[in-house]
Amino acid sequence: MARKKKHEDHLNHEAWAIPYGDLVTLLFALFTVMYAMSSVNEGKYRVLSDSLVAAFRGSPKTDEPITIEKNSSGKGGDRHLSGMRPTALMKLRDPKPEKTGGYIGEKGVGSDEALMKGAHGEDASGQALYQMADQVKSALQGLIDKGLVHIRQTPNSLEVEIKTDILFQSGVAKVQPSAQSVLETIAGILKPFPNSIRVEGHTDNRPIATAAFPSNWELSAARAANVVELFAKAGVDPLRMQVLGLGEFRPAAPNDTADGRNTNRRVVIVVLESPPVKGVNDPIGAALSGAVPVAPVGPTVLVQKANPGKNQP
Repeated sequence: MARKKKHEDHLNHEAWAIPYGDLVTLLFALFTVMYAMSSVNEGKYRVLSDSLVAAFRGSPKTDEPITIEKNSSGKGGDRHLSGMRPTALMKLRDPKPEKTGGYIGEKGVGSDEALMKGAHGEDASGQALYQMADQVKSALQGLIDKGLVHIRQTPNSLEVEIKTDILFQSGVAKVQPSAQSVLETIAGILKPFPNSIRVEGHTDNRPIATAAFPSNWELSAARAANVVELFAKAGVDPLRMQVLGLGEFRPAAPNDTADGRNTNRRVVIVVLESPPVKGVNDPIGAALSGAVPVAPVGPTVLVQKANPGKNQP
């Protein structure tokens, strides 16, 4: 009897197409998920953030209903959301940042006025900076018009810059009697507020070598310290204040000319947005609270030395 012929299996030469199709499908799903994660709907993100804040910190600070407008074309949806104010966790970067800060001169705060009011309309510290700037400007308008006092305001600080020509004689750190009324006026404005104060002393690059002041470091620090001492006598809390001597290493103008050197001889009173925080970053406050041995109470004095290899700001 004839033997049955063995059937040969058909070899599929396109078996690779099935795992290849699965791989392409998985890659498509992966990139779709990645794209969806990168496209954040800002309106929904704000609602989610406010919900988390309400869950962990209490109820929202607004009774108005939350209205999410229809998403605009493109990624992210609408930026503006009616019916709520973004909280600290919900502040999104403005695509067109505006320049802040500037001198307050004859025409007042200028373009920064509306900005500061908008940024700190309901913030006590920011509103205090704006209030102090307005009071200092009103009190020292005559000196501002003469260019002897400049006021700069940013969202985080207020700077009152005073030329040393009206405060000190050349090579002397004692405040002139005629200038004490100016500093007492500023102290009276700063006294009711809790904000931290840093007084910076600056000099020009002309060397000094006297028994009292071996270098511009000591001269700048002594001048700033005398301003702080006068503030303390006028009733400003010493724990709010710091003294910083910067010598000639933070010039505001080149020292090549007499006008430039005159510009660099200055005392800058920097009022910070926040009050001093007692704790690790505040050794005086920590000492008073018993965290470390008690040291003599008074303003913090800092003399900033330049890097020996870099004598530039």
